Amino acid sequence: MNDQQKVNAKEVYGPFFGNRWVQLISAVIAMVMIANLQYAWTLFVPSVQKAFNASLGAVQLGFSLFIWFETFAQPVEGYLLDKFGPRLFFTIAGVLVGIGWSSMGLVHSLSGLYFFYALSGLGAGFIYGGSIAVAIRWFGDKRGLAAGLIAAGFGAGSAPFIPIIGNLLKTSGYQSAFLYTGIFQGVVVLIVAQILRYPPGQQKHASHAAKEAEGEKRGLKPWEVLRTPQFYLLYLMFLAMTVGGLLLTANAKPFAKDVGVASAFVIAGVTADRFGNGFGRVGWGWISDKFGRENTMFVVFTLNAIFTALFPFLGKSGNGYVIIMFLMMLTWGEMFSLFPSLNADRFGTTYAASNYGLLYSAKGIGGLLGGVVASYLVSSFGWTTVFVASGVLAFAAALGALVVKRLPKPVDTVVSVQGTSHVV
Repeated sequence: MNDQQKVNAKEVYGPFFGNRWVQLISAVIAMVMIANLQYAWTLFVPSVQKAFNASLGAVQLGFSLFIWFETFAQPVEGYLLDKFGPRLFFTIAGVLVGIGWSSMGLVHSLSGLYFFYALSGLGAGFIYGGSIAVAIRWFGDKRGLAAGLIAAGFGAGSAPFIPIIGNLLKTSGYQSAFLYTGIFQGVVVLIVAQILRYPPGQQKHASHAAKEAEGEKRGLKPWEVLRTPQFYLLYLMFLAMTVGGLLLTANAKPFAKDVGVASAFVIAGVTADRFGNGFGRVGWGWISDKFGRENTMFVVFTLNAIFTALFPFLGKSGNGYVIIMFLMMLTWGEMFSLFPSLNADRFGTTYAASNYGLLYSAKGIGGLLGGVVASYLVSSFGWTTVFVASGVLAFAAALGALVVKRLPKPVDTVVSVQGTSHVV
């Protein structure tokens, strides 16, 4: 967004709501409020298993349902966000997240847990897609950094809550931990929702906001993106990268229990991986602005492949568990800043939320593989085989980045915003 557009935003919305940093920080706060839904789940798993006398695979089906509803609805959610803007959908999301996560502490069956975890996943999807859309629309000049900060809110947002949840689980039980954090998260999202806006001229669907003047082009529409080979390669890369991180996210505590890592190291490890996740999303996003998305992807995805394959070997000791969790997430979370940035680089920002929603749906399949499928594979083949296989997938994604770099850009897009054109 150039200087003239910054002035226009403050004239339209006022100095507070029209400040793009206020918009970005508000979106980051919303992401922090949904971080527990995914990244604190592993702490609840043993308690839920015991309460319902259920197998690990049966309990982790809830995690997979959360991922499915968070991701598979993204293309539709992205279209609606592009059309109506973020405020309405963040308000709805606050209700869904608050009711969904809180109610998980009140149910008395796995089916009830599945329903409310899926409901919170739907709300989380609204927030995730909307926050990314806010970032890339307000920060076209610092797209990697802005997307990294947004993604860091989700990746590291649960870090300050981990000790709190750990204490609640010990002193009050998992029901209270779900209830108290759910109410708090829902209320904060409702407050943030009233602040968020798209830049002036982009409140409506981009097809109306970007009227093509002679010689101008818009970004690719979702159905046009689906006809490009770049999209399918990016989709497979996204899928391959999600598996290892979601495997760790869902099973960090069950793995530690199996290999005899003490609970104090589990809390430290889960907290460390949250910080690594957040730092990686911002740091690698910033690096990608300087050295290119594909170059950055190759380097960091290769590192993640190595750390993922080493996890079952180094993670058997307390200190090793903490260190390797940090390194795995330091080199994994950045995918959620690099892929949306590359998506906008390749396909334009006009339909960025819709198009990234299509790409992000790969996380739903990754959640199935890293959650339910991995849990059952562990019982047959052990943790080592599962983590090493996940490392191989991450290296395949790294090689894919080199291929993407050689593919031509589908379109050079120019979007008109309040009469001012800029390349996206």
